[in-house]
Amino acid sequence: MRKLISGIAGALPAFLLPSLSFACATCGCTLSTDAATGYSAQQGWRVNLEYVYLDQDELRSGDGAVGAQQVIDRPADPAADASEIERDTRNRYINLMMSWHPDADWSFSLLAPYVRRDHTTYGSFAPPFQPDDVSPQNISGAHVSGIGDVKLLAAYQGFLPTRNFGVIAGVKLPTGRYGGENDDGAIAGDPVFFQSGPLRGQALDASLQAGTGSTDAIVGAYWYQPISQDFDAFANGQFQAAVSHRMDMPGVDFRPGNQITMNIGLRYEAHANWVPQLQLNLLRKSADQGALADRADTAGTVAYLSPGISVSLRQNLQAYGFAQVPVYSRLEGYQLFPHWAVTLGLSVAL
Repeated sequence: MRKLISGIAGALPAFLLPSLSFACATCGCTLSTDAATGYSAQQGWRVNLEYVYLDQDELRSGDGAVGAQQVIDRPADPAADASEIERDTRNRYINLMMSWHPDADWSFSLLAPYVRRDHTTYGSFAPPFQPDDVSPQNISGAHVSGIGDVKLLAAYQGFLPTRNFGVIAGVKLPTGRYGGENDDGAIAGDPVFFQSGPLRGQALDASLQAGTGSTDAIVGAYWYQPISQDFDAFANGQFQAAVSHRMDMPGVDFRPGNQITMNIGLRYEAHANWVPQLQLNLLRKSADQGALADRADTAGTVAYLSPGISVSLRQNLQAYGFAQVPVYSRLEGYQLFPHWAVTLGLSVAL
């Protein structure tokens, strides 16, 4: 059950920070919502409340869709006795993001996600594939609901007089519920278990829990610049890697893979109260590691095209919305992948 990489779903407020990420592998969402409300050096507080919907409902490998028969008859891990046929993972995130700008050079942010995830799978089967493998009686389901892993970030943009270039450093904390179960039934952490189907009572994959159980270091940079009378451009990048992990006992260990995100985009600034935007979101993730990881099915590179708009509702209050459409994927093994994702948010400056 360790096959799904869930989303990089995430976002940031307007205070020059990188995208928020969640447990799982190479699916998305990688949206940069810091650009949605416009970069700013204004002192004070900003609060974002955001909803993200991401339905991973298509099995993919490499750059194309695959069927259940290929998963079983051509396993990603030739040494494995059986392969899992995953069915669907539906993710809903409510993200609270609070930022404080003490002056024009510095900002400090807290990003707290609330995760709701519904995962279904047909389970694992030995080759050759049989049509009965994907029958309704084989479907097992699990529901995850709770606080995810919190991020604390600091950004500095005092290098240039224009303050349009900055760097970011921070940490992701293991605040979300995490855990897993190995093939011998040994359990690590406090995992969510399957609530229905043949797998009822078994632990959900470590990569599908609300948290990863790891403390991650985060570094990044951003840049934004008017390029004409009506257009602003921006670019940002972020690297995240686990520096410690609580599931570290032999046989029941888990470490999430490193990830790199890059976002570039344009904002059309001809109208004062509404700003259409377009982003290209890139993600590269390495494989998860450890006995509880599905190393064969959790690495890849993806790209999304994300059109959106921000609207000023009144002074200091903005709403924004984006759709993400995958335009490229190179996934290792077999992974559930979304056809699209959507982000809706409100941002208020205090």
